[in-house]
Amino acid sequence: MAEEEKGLGIVDRALRPFAEVRAGEGTSTLLLALTIFSLMVSYYVIKVVREPWILTLPDGAELKSYAAGAQALVLMFYVPAFTWFAARYPSRKLVFFVVGFFLACIQLFWFASRGTFPWVGFVFFVWVGIFSVSVIALFWSFANDAFAGEKGERLFPVVTVGMTAGPVVGSKLADFLVDGDYVDVYDMLQVAAGLLVVHALLYAILVRRPDIALESQEVDEGMTAFARAFRGFRLVYENGYIRWIALILILLNLVNTTGEYILGLYAKEQAAAALAAAGSVADPDEFKSDFIGSFYADFFFWVNVIAVTTQALVASRLVKYLGIAGVLLPLPIIALGNYALVGFGAGYLIFRWMKTSENSADYSLMNNAKAMLWLPTTREEKYSAKQAVDTFFVRLGDLLSAGAVFLGTQVWSFGKVGFAIMNGAVILVWLGVAWILVRAYRARAPKEPDAEAG
Repeated sequence: MAEEEKGLGIVDRALRPFAEVRAGEGTSTLLLALTIFSLMVSYYVIKVVREPWILTLPDGAELKSYAAGAQALVLMFYVPAFTWFAARYPSRKLVFFVVGFFLACIQLFWFASRGTFPWVGFVFFVWVGIFSVSVIALFWSFANDAFAGEKGERLFPVVTVGMTAGPVVGSKLADFLVDGDYVDVYDMLQVAAGLLVVHALLYAILVRRPDIALESQEVDEGMTAFARAFRGFRLVYENGYIRWIALILILLNLVNTTGEYILGLYAKEQAAAALAAAGSVADPDEFKSDFIGSFYADFFFWVNVIAVTTQALVASRLVKYLGIAGVLLPLPIIALGNYALVGFGAGYLIFRWMKTSENSADYSLMNNAKAMLWLPTTREEKYSAKQAVDTFFVRLGDLLSAGAVFLGTQVWSFGKVGFAIMNGAVILVWLGVAWILVRAYRARAPKEPDAEAG
């Protein structure tokens, strides 16, 4: 133990209770955690703007599901553009191009919120879906690049604490700003923009750290611009391991988005009941908008309180003793229990708190799994293939959910129970794919040299 702690700095020692941090690793680990923390605070402020903006539209709950189709279509163009940039520019420049692009978009939506554009809520919902998967995927590509191999296995649980703590602060900050009437719901976009600037500044510090050695990109000059742009999709097609990652994310998001549809129905029912109980109000639409905004802010807060607690106290230990299985398998097991209860007739309160536990496992344990799965891959796979998988294929799962919602509402009458039973069947397939990935990861992951000797 004394030998292990030799040369540890103050930050290294402070992080030791949470993971096996070695000498000189603490500061960069903490900076990475703060980088994703600032991004997630910004994203959760944006999420609270997103919900009332679309749910106050006619058939808003259905539109949320259909928006996934639009996201998938947009990503067919976005992913090739990102892949082209990732191949041409080093990581230290790429992160600033992407963050700057989304900052400009936030300002455009803020100006749009000042006017009367009936479908801007739908467009914004589509954009948020692309923003979230893109910038989070970019961060984890950067983190995989910076903390390669077993270093990532050891330190990602600490970094992911920032990812789970950010939503707690972001959802509570949004709740405080809305309920306290400090800013208009849509003015919170400027709060989110400020946090995104902080996120970019932390990247600027990280790329100058002496212990952050980013792998240089190799450009195949013989490859056409078109082929280079679609390289990310081709990597997914060519690599069986990455195809399994893509499939598990499709299944995960099919289940999660359908579950969010069920939750959206509950939220609208609760808003209608609150309006009926309130009697006469000056503006019923504003009342429902504020109620739904507060509902989701509170829901996100508790999801993320549980997630950050799980991440800080449980995740690193599961990885240490069970490896990738410890963080890849719990979510589908929890989700299966959740939808089984709904299938047997469980009501709103049970579903809300079971959905809270499901989302908490997604935001803590599963986030570790999503990051770790890319450790045994090349730089090109980390940036190009990962961006394709974490954006297009994630939204493909949402698109399948949109199709299921359409069929379950317009063709058949599934209701909450029917959608829960459908989710249960999908989760059984998900569990099988998860086990295949556990075995594939163990076969590919490099072993620490001195670990074998021990």
